[in-house]
Amino acid sequence: MGVISSMQTPPPSSSDQPVAALGASLGAAVIERYLKTLPAKPGVYRMLGEGGKVLYVGKAKNLKKRVASYTKPERQSVRIRRMVAQTQAMEFVTTHTEAEALLLEANLIKKLAPRYNILLRDDKSFPEILVTSAHDFPRVLKHRGARKVKGDYFGPFASVWAVNETLTVLQRAFFLRTCTDSVFANRSRPCLLYQIKRCSGPCVEGKVDHDRYAQLVDEARQFLQGKSQDIQKRLAREMQAASDAMEYEKAAECRDRIRALTRIQQHQDINPGTVMDADVVALSHKNGLNCVQVFFFRGGRNFGNRAYFPAQAKGEDTAEVLEAFLGQFYAAHIPPREILLSEDIPNTELVADALAVRAERKVKLTRPSRGDRAGLVAHALENARDALARRSAEYATQEKMLEEMAVLFGLDHPPNRIEVYDNSHVSGTNAVGGMIVAGPEGFRKNAYRKFNIRGASNAEGGADGYEPGDDYAMMREVLTRRFKRALKDIAENGGERGAEWPDLLLIDGGRGQLGIALEVLKELDIEGIVVAGVAKGPDRNAGRERIFLPGLAPKQLHERDQVLYYIQRLRDEAHRFAIGTHRGRRSKAQQHSKLDDIPSIGAKRKKALLHHFGSAKAVEEAGQIDLEAVDGISKATAKQIYDWFHPET
Repeated sequence: MGVISSMQTPPPSSSDQPVAALGASLGAAVIERYLKTLPAKPGVYRMLGEGGKVLYVGKAKNLKKRVASYTKPERQSVRIRRMVAQTQAMEFVTTHTEAEALLLEANLIKKLAPRYNILLRDDKSFPEILVTSAHDFPRVLKHRGARKVKGDYFGPFASVWAVNETLTVLQRAFFLRTCTDSVFANRSRPCLLYQIKRCSGPCVEGKVDHDRYAQLVDEARQFLQGKSQDIQKRLAREMQAASDAMEYEKAAECRDRIRALTRIQQHQDINPGTVMDADVVALSHKNGLNCVQVFFFRGGRNFGNRAYFPAQAKGEDTAEVLEAFLGQFYAAHIPPREILLSEDIPNTELVADALAVRAERKVKLTRPSRGDRAGLVAHALENARDALARRSAEYATQEKMLEEMAVLFGLDHPPNRIEVYDNSHVSGTNAVGGMIVAGPEGFRKNAYRKFNIRGASNAEGGADGYEPGDDYAMMREVLTRRFKRALKDIAENGGERGAEWPDLLLIDGGRGQLGIALEVLKELDIEGIVVAGVAKGPDRNAGRERIFLPGLAPKQLHERDQVLYYIQRLRDEAHRFAIGTHRGRRSKAQQHSKLDDIPSIGAKRKKALLHHFGSAKAVEEAGQIDLEAVDGISKATAKQIYDWFHPET
């Protein structure tokens, strides 16, 4: 990265008041302490709050000048003033260039997700196509993640569907193998793919020679690089020559390969020949929401698109949002040679230099005004507007639903955060609790939490004095752990309740579960949260649920009430999440062997024992002399294993 030094000035003394009481002016005074030792060099700074929690990560061409701007909070936005008020310390890293600072900033934002930065929350990797090169007969396969396997990578593709479609074409047009190397090495006859003409059968001698297969691999690489027209013309000549020579089977094979190549080209809605390797990035803004639409073009073909909705970008200038998006997006993905933008960004040359460092080659950032490139940007911008309109409509519907929820549950305002709780277990075993979160933006899956129930043992009475299967005690444990942690976070943040504090709790259950929730909140001295229980109707029929509120008779909404539908969705999502977590834990427990718990018994000895006795149960029942007969098990180890299963002897 080129970091030449790092430094950290000691934080403010312990005699300072909590940051919540300092206010913006005193927060600025905290920041001003660092100016005397800051160099006028490029670098990255981090603002730290209570407990060293990172509030903000920023980059600067001149660290001293940039940090000095925070000492005048009256010139900053409300968001920045709030951040300055919470700042208790800062950390710095100097770099060779501002471009390196930009890369480091993007990496730190992605890793730390600071509260006051514009965040790109969807950081999923994109699928690619890999043509391996470490084997005499290369394999073609779908790939996602780090590029650890030796070979040529093509992509990114916006969806798995696009990858699968292209792989199908590669099979039909070039007959490349998709099987693993181990399967390839152990084949004695061709598989079904060879029979249906999707593979040339390199696993079996005599089906295709090395040179011919290498030619097919080379043609596949050319196709993925956008040279399909050249391949089609060559195939057309070969088909004509085979037909003239009355080699009709060979001619039919060429015809089928041409059809396969043509099919994938017909699926390209916008496929200008002038754009080979480029990303088209367009941003649309309306009513405080932002949508960034990214289209991927590789080898002259459209590989699809994806929409992003940057968080914490409300009120920010769109050009700054777009610049922040580029930094974070390409911190996770290798940038192409060209990036087409819908609008200019503040630091075009700087971002281009930073992306060039990331890609290890030149990257060009442009805002085209005419021609094919301008048409691509206009198309991406239209898609961004459409996606933003759909998201806005979803928000409007959600806001209306939350307003009705506020009326139903007697809230002062529509809830910003609803938490729904459910437990799952089988006769008390592998008990888990699930918490799902919903709000104006819909389900917030990154805020979901799972709780492995500690108080109920899988085999006997719970460590906390309650029996397995005690749903009330389980709910008490889950809620107690959740809100003790919440209170701890509040204390670390200067005593302020943040966005992670719920307005409404929905408990899956009736009056009994509701009572448990109220007791937990009372014991923790928590007020201001509305709690309700949602019980299934008679015979557990959907549409006949009853809603329990403290001190009121149960409510039953009309079975076609939209609010009831929404509550059912919340409850079903909590149930799905809890059940899925429980099944995962149960599956893991089933795969666990008693041999895994024996000290000094590693994978090799475990394998030897299982091969010798056939099962962990048989090992448990074996005598010490029988254990000594196993390869790799010494007399001392055999005694240790025997004593583990028979401690009473």
